[in-house]
Amino acid sequence: MTKVVISGTGLFTPDHAIDNDALVASFNAWVDAENSRNAAAIEAGEREALAHSSTEFIVKASGIHSRYVLDADGILDPERMRPRLRERGNDEPSIQCEMGGIAARQALDAAGVSAADIDLVIVACSNLERAYPAVAVELQQALDAGGYAFDMNVACSSATFAIETAANAIRAGSARRALVVSPEICSAHLNFRDRDSHFIFGDACTAIVLEDDAVASASQCFEVLGTRLVTRFSNAIRNNAGFLNRITDSDPRALDKLFVQEGRRVFKEVCPMVAALITGHLESLELDGSDLARLWLHQANRHMNDLIARRVLGHAPSDTQAPVILDRYANTSSAGSIIAFHLHRHDLRDGELGVVCSFGAGYSAGSVIVKCADSVSKA
Repeated sequence: MTKVVISGTGLFTPDHAIDNDALVASFNAWVDAENSRNAAAIEAGEREALAHSSTEFIVKASGIHSRYVLDADGILDPERMRPRLRERGNDEPSIQCEMGGIAARQALDAAGVSAADIDLVIVACSNLERAYPAVAVELQQALDAGGYAFDMNVACSSATFAIETAANAIRAGSARRALVVSPEICSAHLNFRDRDSHFIFGDACTAIVLEDDAVASASQCFEVLGTRLVTRFSNAIRNNAGFLNRITDSDPRALDKLFVQEGRRVFKEVCPMVAALITGHLESLELDGSDLARLWLHQANRHMNDLIARRVLGHAPSDTQAPVILDRYANTSSAGSIIAFHLHRHDLRDGELGVVCSFGAGYSAGSVIVKCADSVSKA
């Protein structure tokens, strides 16, 4: 049977970073201006005054201290509060293609393969900057990769769903090497005027090379022992922006055209679903939580990760067992668990096991169980 391995990863991190203090200062300046403008209505009891945010509130709610973004100035401008990104001409590389190219070349170098060796390119992320032509096909051309390419979207689980798709293509013989790229521009669909969510997201792009073990040559690889996916429809996390908005004459500025969620409901419904997914997946391979050296979990909320890890491991996780990157990257949607894997895998040794797991809107969740196939001492 064909063995599939992850042989290289890459990460694009934007140059701009916004810490909580700067984000809160911008938000509170906007709140003060709005409350001043609506002072009469507030005094008459016709509307409620908007509440300030705070660094303490953000850290307590999420564990996030900072985030990387493609543009900080537009986000921090109280009169704009959204990134300012230049529209690209049709003959220029798209933003996601540029991000993807940087991460992809890192992953290819780590795997020791050229783009021409790639048979399949999947761009998998929460939001694509256009409907067509596919960003994946554009990236395929920019890299001079071979084979075929397509886009896919399963929100925060896009990367893990794409890993299963790529692994299945390799096992089926339709590809020997695949590239999965997740260019997440989360700051563009975040409402920076919503106190409950203005701090959640950051931008980043990850890339993963998967290969048939027979052709892999990287000094450290991770065999994909199995993948398992689950979906369950929920309105608790939603973004209604779409091509039908202009047909229905809906207001493109409406709040539901950006990211919205019912945070407490998501926590209560998603955590048990994800813990059951991982434990059931482990049991199907005759494994349990005690066999795991690492959990690379979706980086959405520190409290969610801690609860899921406790249920899987049977005890509170250490930062080594369940590494956290959301403190400085925030929630980068499908890229989050892959960033954790990219930054916190090199110390694992031959035979040690780990789980890459995503979860998010849909609901969707993906579990990828991997085994370190070589020793770090050989790297």
